[in-house]
Amino acid sequence: MTATFGPTRWAIEITKMLNQVFGPEHFPIDVVAVAREYTAQRFPGDAITLAEGAALPGFDGALYRAPAGKSGWGIVYNNALASLGRINFTLAHELGHYLLHRSDYPNGIRCGEQDFVRWDSEYGQIEHQANVFAATLLMPLDDFRRQIDARARVDLDMISHCANRYRVSLIAAILRWLVYTERRAVLVVSRDGFILWSRASEAAAKSGAVFRTSGGPIEVPPLSLAATQDQSVDSRAGALHGPGVWFGEEVREMTIFSEQYDFAVSLLLLGDRDRYVPLEPESEPDTYDRFMGQL
Repeated sequence: MTATFGPTRWAIEITKMLNQVFGPEHFPIDVVAVAREYTAQRFPGDAITLAEGAALPGFDGALYRAPAGKSGWGIVYNNALASLGRINFTLAHELGHYLLHRSDYPNGIRCGEQDFVRWDSEYGQIEHQANVFAATLLMPLDDFRRQIDARARVDLDMISHCANRYRVSLIAAILRWLVYTERRAVLVVSRDGFILWSRASEAAAKSGAVFRTSGGPIEVPPLSLAATQDQSVDSRAGALHGPGVWFGEEVREMTIFSEQYDFAVSLLLLGDRDRYVPLEPESEPDTYDRFMGQL
């Protein structure tokens, strides 16, 4: 490792610097400027000197060492990416690799979906660490909580506000909200009638409201918005389903469809309850972490 700091500590250190220079309203973060200026101050002679888009067929982003005879590093994103949120997260992810992993990977790192392996492997762990750094830097929990209280009943407009504030994708914003909310909520990403992966809030997971995609394909409930793609329903307000659709209790489902990436994003909100018998057990983290790299 380049330093003894972990991903969260590195992100907090940079956040403190940004707060001192720009104050608490420094969002969205200019990752390119931060990467250049912070690393030049902290690691003179070994700083990031290039941060931009480039042709990266098959990869979302990369960390490169400067060519022979030059010092420093470059972070780049695939300039074929159309989502500003995905670009911003990719740049922050590569900055995380620079801070955390450049000593262990002196030739650099290239990040793409095909490179993701099980979360408990060496490569999977460094991708997860870079994701944690990016999420913590771009969406500090103290500021997120000021936007949405931990006990708030959310809708997609509220979370979209945060996605715009931090310049991240809607999925990245939902995942960050799930970290601290006290509500029982589950994010489900599906394609072609099957769940690709899901993530539950702590309260939902403790009550058993989770899915295990690693055990085999899980079909999206046929009466759900994700399955019917009912355009007459306000997807951001959602639809209230009775017991037996998603779980054995009432669930409010809010679903939007991404034509660009060809999947459905569903946020499931459940009522307050201490105990609950799930239809499916908990999801395994490897699938979740594989898709986190695409945010």
